[in-house]
Amino acid sequence: MRSRLFTLTAATTLLATACSAMAPRATRMTYVAGGPPPPPPMPTEVAAELAPPPPPAPPAPTPTPTPTTPPAIAVATSTPTPVAVAAPEAASGDTHAAYAPNPWVETARDHLSTFAADVDTASYTYSRRALDGGALPSAAAVRVEEFVNAFKYRFGAPTAGSPFAVIMDAAPSPFDPRHHVVRVGVATPGKALSQRAPMNLVFLVDVSGSMDQADKLGLAKQALRELVTSLGPADSVALVTYAGSTEVVLPAVSGAAHGQILAAIDRLRADGSTAMGSGLELAYEQARARLSAKAASRVIVLSDGDANVGPSSLDEMLRIIDRGRHDGVTLSTIGFGMGNYRAELMEQLGDRGNGNNYYVDSARAATKLFTTDLVAMLEVAAKDVKLQVDFDPAVVARYRLLGYENRAIADADFRVDTVDAGEVGVGHQVTALYEVALTDRASQTTPLGAVRIRYKAPRAGDADAAREATFAMASGPAATFASAPADLRFATAVAGFADVLRGAEDAQRWSLAQIAEVARATAGGDADRRELVGLIEAARRLRGEPAALVAR
Repeated sequence: MRSRLFTLTAATTLLATACSAMAPRATRMTYVAGGPPPPPPMPTEVAAELAPPPPPAPPAPTPTPTPTTPPAIAVATSTPTPVAVAAPEAASGDTHAAYAPNPWVETARDHLSTFAADVDTASYTYSRRALDGGALPSAAAVRVEEFVNAFKYRFGAPTAGSPFAVIMDAAPSPFDPRHHVVRVGVATPGKALSQRAPMNLVFLVDVSGSMDQADKLGLAKQALRELVTSLGPADSVALVTYAGSTEVVLPAVSGAAHGQILAAIDRLRADGSTAMGSGLELAYEQARARLSAKAASRVIVLSDGDANVGPSSLDEMLRIIDRGRHDGVTLSTIGFGMGNYRAELMEQLGDRGNGNNYYVDSARAATKLFTTDLVAMLEVAAKDVKLQVDFDPAVVARYRLLGYENRAIADADFRVDTVDAGEVGVGHQVTALYEVALTDRASQTTPLGAVRIRYKAPRAGDADAAREATFAMASGPAATFASAPADLRFATAVAGFADVLRGAEDAQRWSLAQIAEVARATAGGDADRRELVGLIEAARRLRGEPAALVAR
């Protein structure tokens, strides 16, 4: 998918710069890599669920002295000063691409907000792992859209002639009385596992020495075992590994050969350096050998993202992926571990492969990804999906989009079908939150705008024309935040939490205690939502913020 410009700031970073045309609104970003301190302790859940336990870890290196100023997160644009945090940050050896938050836009000057769909959730699960380990995630690790899209919301049936159900609603902001929040949601209907399309799957597993931990290769093997029960005779599965060299551990077999597949998974052992590029080439060879009009073909990479021998530059690996995508093979990435996790690489590979990027932090997350979320991960409902929100300047004075900084598309490119965008799977949901300031002409009966969706059919080629649909906002904003739909309120809490964690300037005055109250009031009996409340409270304590009751 979209190539993005990275400016290298860590001398130890092994990836070469990759460049392509950036949309005018896309902010510049940099690698963010810390020093040698080890990651936080493994969450109890992971340690308890995985066996056998990992060998004793070598003594931790002597930490570098604590600097008198926070570690630089250098973004080559004007960035807000992060909120001071007197708490540890997780896994400073990991690297992430940092983005400046989207700025406020005057609607009279530009009433269109255009971006590519994004259904990745890696940022949320990575941040959950950090908080469970007793540390705050680094600001660069937090993607607002990946937090919001980690949760499910209620949607109606798709509109006739479109694969999408669409929601656009608004309410007064609970955090700033001068502003409103606007939610734009797009979803495709789900499908039962028994009804999904056949798949030609090649799993590319990193078995290098850096993966020799229970929360890395141990979790990867557990994730693959969870998948096996969902495979059938119409599927084909191959297993390729890479370390210092590459190997086809399991040539393509029927998905019904559960015993063979499980035996191959059990044989996986970690050792050696990391030839990711060579592994990609071999995995695509296996996928090409089983190409079929009846089955979708996908390579799934399971790794911590480290790459240090063979074709390891980003440019080289992207060229391999480009060739595979041209041949009809997509690619998704699943990340594991902390301490040397290369989040920016895993995201780039998944985007370029017309797939998605996930992160697994626990056995429970592995089970969810390969059972509940399997169909959405593997089966595409629409490709090159672009969203364009058209705000009415008569009622919306200005707006800012929370998240999607690295998904920005020039307004003029919305109908340029050669401009790559995002893939949406069967049962996926894409939700975006805006903070807006209204004009004096706005009222509860006045819609704030409309959303356009442009997309291609799942098997459309690069030269095929896209389809387009427009959905107008049904009514004006709710009279009060409390009277707004519960999903809008919960999504606002999620976006607010992420905006605070990444140190956004507009969120510096927001209270995590208040955000927790909003989330708690709309969590109901949903286990995932209730877990979020606990994470917000954990972050509040780590930041030293007092608890507070918020009047509802």
